[in-house]
Amino acid sequence: MYIIKDKRIHLIFISFCVFIFINLIENLIHYNIGRHHDKNLFFNFPSYNDWFKIIITMIIFALLQGFLTVFFNFYF
Repeated sequence: MYIIKDKRIHLIFISFCVFIFINLIENLIHYNIGRHHDKNLFFNFPSYNDWFKIIITMIIFALLQGFLTVFFNFYF
């Protein structure tokens, strides 16, 4: 059924994808709150430079979450 039979890899992948999806929405909300903290909340998309920083940070933390999920799930 799966190309890779190791359940740990599947758990890392699922955790990574869920984190990226949910965290992207959260980061956009936080970005707009930070940009418009003294005004009414507007919704603007970040610049390309800000997108790059947001996505790199999300990938690092998504991988950390995936590996820590596997570690705590299988070894504790």
